Amino acid sequence: MRFEHPLFLFLLAAIPLLYRFSFREAPRRFAALKYTDLKSLGGGIKKRRGYRGTLFAVRTIVLVLIALALARPQLETGYETVKSEGIDIMLGLDISGSMRAEDFKPKNRLYVAKQVVSDFVSRMSNDRVGLVVFASKSFTRCPLTLDHGVLRSMLEDIEIGMIDDGTAIGLAMANCVARLKDSRAKSKVIILLTDGVNNQGEIDPITGASLARAAGIRTYTIGVGKEGGAPVPVPTQSGRMTYARNRDGSLYMTELDEDTLKEIAAMTGGTYYRATDEQALDEIYRKILEMERTAFEVKQFRHKKELAGRILPFAILALFVEILLVTTIWRKIP
Repeated sequence: MRFEHPLFLFLLAAIPLLYRFSFREAPRRFAALKYTDLKSLGGGIKKRRGYRGTLFAVRTIVLVLIALALARPQLETGYETVKSEGIDIMLGLDISGSMRAEDFKPKNRLYVAKQVVSDFVSRMSNDRVGLVVFASKSFTRCPLTLDHGVLRSMLEDIEIGMIDDGTAIGLAMANCVARLKDSRAKSKVIILLTDGVNNQGEIDPITGASLARAAGIRTYTIGVGKEGGAPVPVPTQSGRMTYARNRDGSLYMTELDEDTLKEIAAMTGGTYYRATDEQALDEIYRKILEMERTAFEVKQFRHKKELAGRILPFAILALFVEILLVTTIWRKIP
C-alpha cells in the first residue's frame, strides 16, 4: 500500500490537542450548571461522566478517517509493462537500377520496399526516424524527425535514377552514422536494405560498420531478392523497357553479397535478414521494431486500487454520529 498525498497524515498529530480539549479545556469553559450537592442527582451524574471519553473516541475516529482519505491510500494490485521511448532510426534504402527487378509483386523491389518502409514508419510513435538513399553515391533524403508524415511523403517521391547507378553500401553506412552519432537516444539503429554488391564509393562496407560500432549504433541489414537473382528491366533510348545483359549477351541476373551484410550486422550487434517477397519483408521490419521495443521494456507498478472512496463514507458516518450525540442525549444546557 502507498499514499498519493502522505503529508495529510500529519493531521494525526492533532490527536493530543483533541485529547487536551476534550478532557481539560472543555469542562472548564463550557460548564453550564453548578451543584452544591451531587447526591441530589443520584446515579445520573456517573452515567454522564463517561460521555467525554466517548466523544473523544468518536472525534479521533473522524480525524483519522479524514486524514487517511485525504492522503489517498492506494493498493498496488499488479504490474503494467511500460515501454520506454527514445529510439532514433536511420533507414538506408538502395535505389540502384537492380531494384527494378520484378521478383517482388505487384511491381518491383523498390515499389514494395517503399510500401513496407512507409508502413513501418506509420507504426512508430515518439521515435525519430530519418532516411538515407543510395546508389553510386549516398545522400540524406530526410534527417531524423518526429514528423513521420513528411518522411513518408518524401519516401513516396523516391525513384530509381535520382542517383547514378551503382551500389555504395559503405557510403550509405557512413551517412547514417553521421546522422546518428550525436544522438542522445537510448537506442540508435540503422536499418539498411539493399539487393546488391558494394561496387562504388570511397568507403567500404566494413569500414562503415566499424564507424557504427564505435558510435554505439546497432545495424540491421536486409538483403532482398529471390535465390539465384532476377533479371533487371532497363529503359531503352526510345523509352521502351528491355532486360539488362552481360557483355557476352547473356541475361544479367542480380547478385547479393550476403556475407558482407552478415558481417556488418554481427559487428554492430544487429541481425541480418533475407527477404524474398513482400510478406517476408514486412515481417522483418515488424520484428525489428518489436525487438527494439522489447530491449527497453520496464516493469513498473501501475495498476492501483483507490481506497479513499471506501474510507470517506465511514468518516462521514462517524461525524454524523458525533453531531447526533452532542445534539441529543449529551446536549449541554445553556
